[in-house]
Amino acid sequence: MKKLYLTETEYVNVFLVSGSPEERETYVGQLITIENPAIVLCSMQYRKDVSQTIDYFTERNYQIYSQWLNPGFDDQNELPQFDTLGIFNYLIGLNSTVGIRNGKIDLNSRVQEIREYIYGWAKYRNLILTD
Repeated sequence: MKKLYLTETEYVNVFLVSGSPEERETYVGQLITIENPAIVLCSMQYRKDVSQTIDYFTERNYQIYSQWLNPGFDDQNELPQFDTLGIFNYLIGLNSTVGIRNGKIDLNSRVQEIREYIYGWAKYRNLILTD
């Protein structure tokens, strides 16, 4: 578990899946080494088999908050692309919170948005800890 600071003194414990399960060619359940972490930060690749990772979390009643980076940082296109794999609709159908963000712009605003979402979600569930 790692401390994710949401303010200067307030944090939550998170489990970080470093590197997407799809890139690592490893089932996400094998990467999560502790039982039932309350918050998991996990990147996912835009590939058809990402549904395995999504299903892992929904089957365990996790709420999914996702930022689809479109275009992604390394994408050749400067404009957003159509969701040809239907992943966006799949996530929406699972009652996930999904946003499309430009991966080519400064990441600080995206990171702050994630921190604010986690803060509100964790505060409601009494998961905020202080130093």
